[in-house]
Amino acid sequence: MDARSDRNAIPLAVDLDGTLIATDLLWEGLFILLKKNPLYIFLAPFWLAGGPARLKQAIAQRIDIDPASLPYREALLQRLRTEHGEGRKIVLATGTPRKFAEAIAAHLGIFDRVLATDGPHNMTSGRKRASLVAAYGDGGFDYAGNSRHDLRVFDAARTAIVVAPDRHAARWQAAHSAEMMPAPKPTFRTIVKMLRVHQWLKNSLIAVPMVLSHEYFNADMIWECLLAFVSFSAVASAIYILNDFFDLALDRKHLTKRNRPFASGALSIPFGLGSMMVLLAIGVGAGLLLPIEFLGVLGGYMVITTGYSLSFKRMLLIDVLTLAGLYTIRVLAGAAATGVDVSFWLLAFSIFFFLSLALVKRFVELRTTAIPAGERIAGRGYRTEDQEIVAQAGMASAFSSALVLALYMDSVAVRELYSHPWLVWPLAPIVLYLTMRVWILARRDEMHDDPVVFIIRDWRSQIVVLIGAVFLVAGGW
Repeated sequence: MDARSDRNAIPLAVDLDGTLIATDLLWEGLFILLKKNPLYIFLAPFWLAGGPARLKQAIAQRIDIDPASLPYREALLQRLRTEHGEGRKIVLATGTPRKFAEAIAAHLGIFDRVLATDGPHNMTSGRKRASLVAAYGDGGFDYAGNSRHDLRVFDAARTAIVVAPDRHAARWQAAHSAEMMPAPKPTFRTIVKMLRVHQWLKNSLIAVPMVLSHEYFNADMIWECLLAFVSFSAVASAIYILNDFFDLALDRKHLTKRNRPFASGALSIPFGLGSMMVLLAIGVGAGLLLPIEFLGVLGGYMVITTGYSLSFKRMLLIDVLTLAGLYTIRVLAGAAATGVDVSFWLLAFSIFFFLSLALVKRFVELRTTAIPAGERIAGRGYRTEDQEIVAQAGMASAFSSALVLALYMDSVAVRELYSHPWLVWPLAPIVLYLTMRVWILARRDEMHDDPVVFIIRDWRSQIVVLIGAVFLVAGGW
């Protein structure tokens, strides 16, 4: 008997979470459940008190997963397909609930048997080892795993394959010189993508009240704006991570969002939860150095953003109004941090301007998502036939923002604040140029899915914004 025949005579058992897939279905299932109904958070501790198996079964009974969208480890999956094709028996041995495990097995079509958590029995560590030994004998199977829960199974296997190991499995692999299939390590760029650092530029709106009050060289206000910027950026990144957890299944079906760190499995959900705690501590810590009013605005931002992630983003029009409000809240945060009063004009302009950009975001999604007429975009409240009304509302909002700005130019406040009010007038056509160009490019299918990010990165928009800033400063000099 040659080496291949000898190998094929021994079944290969494969762990699921962290091994065959670069994620953990317990964590994913929990967030799917909370997205379905956030009140389940109060039941989860009672389920967990009954043991891990009870928690897993409670989640599995209430949700479904999409096996086709999961982040499989392609190198291992290809190996399993090859060995299955050569006649080797492949066993899926996992602590995942049987409902999920069998759905994945049916999708892949390469497993001859499934051992999974069923009823009160959690199929991990010692119980998994006992089940495999009872079925195939001590040393009568090979095993692929990745974590400390697999160490006892490694010891009972003839041959161990250590896949993307945690530190416990890595130490075991080094001590036993076992085969290893490493996974790419997260890079600095991965962390940056998790934090969505490019989105922090939106928080520069915090400085708007200071700039419009002409306090450019007020060191105290600059320091307060910097603290507020750090606070909002840290909290925003924490909420982005939470949003990613709730949108894992949707992101994996998206052309570009499927490459996000958690959707792709580059980072684990527990790592993201730890990062969230650190970011929230930084955000609140920086906020404590500012007036109490700022903490009130920050708290409101956290509540509204979390509500958007859980529910508002799926509601027709409520989603875009919420997005416009979140931008305006950043302006209010800057006012609360520095003690500068915010005028009605600024808030009115902000609402209309950012409502237009929020509608661009939805318009681009409608243009780029292939769905049949009458059906909604996944996770949204819009249908294909809504394109025109969304575009009309967006362009109307753009013109309304320019109109508010034009009326403001002719107000008493401008004559009191600006030495040369006529120099501020070009801001109205500048705003029209920015918004109308965004809409034209969206119509041409040349727009980034986030128009604010597009404006920040687009050199033409940068030049126009710079020209507007020069006029604004010159008018008040």
